[in-house]
Amino acid sequence: MNAISRVEFKRDFWHSVVMLTLGFWLSASLVLDWVIMPSLYISGMMVQSGFATAGYVVFWNFNRMELLAAAIILTGVLVLSKTQQTANSWRLGAIALSLTLLFVTVVDTYFLTPQMSAVGLNLSLFQTVPEIPTTMNVLHGGYWLLEAVKLVCGGTLLTWCMKQVFGVLNP
Repeated sequence: MNAISRVEFKRDFWHSVVMLTLGFWLSASLVLDWVIMPSLYISGMMVQSGFATAGYVVFWNFNRMELLAAAIILTGVLVLSKTQQTANSWRLGAIALSLTLLFVTVVDTYFLTPQMSAVGLNLSLFQTVPEIPTTMNVLHGGYWLLEAVKLVCGGTLLTWCMKQVFGVLNP
């Protein structure tokens, strides 16, 4: 009776990459959206003249990080869909969610951020306290809608990956 029982936890490298990237990206988005930006808004920075430029710099850097994360996630999901013997529905769903995440990031990076920065710039020499334009509310609404889509898609994809790794789904 000298048998030694070994339980091995075998996880594919790409599962780890996708899950870590999703976790980092979603947590960074939550910190930016629910901690940093509300703090700046409450402190009154949105009515200062340099806020649009500062916001553009912050979001320019963050959006580039998001593009990299979305590309890594899409690559990982494509690799997993080719190398793993997973169900077809998981493959198609995971690819669709990854493409949605990439689409949201591209729209944020190349449309919303430049538009919000352009609308927020104060180009009037005679206006001392800048007002928040009404167009900005529409752009903020679009941004929050895309953020909700990103969080739902990213959370769903993270849940699916975790279920597949921990054996809840049939591998």
